[in-house]
Amino acid sequence: MSRSRSIAAAAVVLGALLGARAAMAGTPVASTQAQDRAVWNAEGGAGHYKPAKPVGYYAIGTTPTPAEIAGWTIAIPPSGAGLPAGQGTAAQGETIYASNCAMCHGTFGQGKNGYPQLVGGVGSLASSAPAKTVGSYWPYATTVWDYINRAMPFYAPHTLKPDQIYALTAYLLNMNGIVHSGFVADAKTLPAVKMPNRDGFIWKDPRPVTHNAACMTHCANPVTIKITSNAASMNLTPRLTGPVDHMKPGK
Repeated sequence: MSRSRSIAAAAVVLGALLGARAAMAGTPVASTQAQDRAVWNAEGGAGHYKPAKPVGYYAIGTTPTPAEIAGWTIAIPPSGAGLPAGQGTAAQGETIYASNCAMCHGTFGQGKNGYPQLVGGVGSLASSAPAKTVGSYWPYATTVWDYINRAMPFYAPHTLKPDQIYALTAYLLNMNGIVHSGFVADAKTLPAVKMPNRDGFIWKDPRPVTHNAACMTHCANPVTIKITSNAASMNLTPRLTGPVDHMKPGK
């Protein structure tokens, strides 16, 4: 069966099903089928498929309200923009950590039961066993607040209040020796904290910028295409993991 005939047949079946549904709902079958046919033709019929219609065309869903958008717009950038009012100290955070975090991350942030280590690891990033902790790896204190706010505790995210998150952040920073025990974390002080690895994320991508367009006619012969480098030789991957990494230059 040709493609057009298959699509046409599918349209007939769809129309019949919709017609049966309309009949059960008390809508005239002929009217419903006419509407189905009108939509089918508007979409291009069996011979053409058009791009998606404007929002609202199918009357499905609603435009999110500002309040709904605000509920998901929770990312906190390095500048601290968007941090809420509130504050917390390391002493306050110690109690919250013991109740909500120690069961997974260990009493002293050493990691536990497969959950990540949060404290220590300074100087380990260049070793064969790097420990990516708040003190050794994370570049911004505001990121600590952001991550706790959106994902912690693991079993009940979005249950901590801003003051509790500020206190936990202060406690983790203090345990890593980044701030003193009297440090008060808030929307003003957190962005000002200089993390040990703040300047460790400067990296220039060695891959060339390309703007290749999809070839439709007069395409290059695949036999003439040569691979001049791979991910492993450009230090884009820490180890050989797949077929792309195993491809040899010139082949």
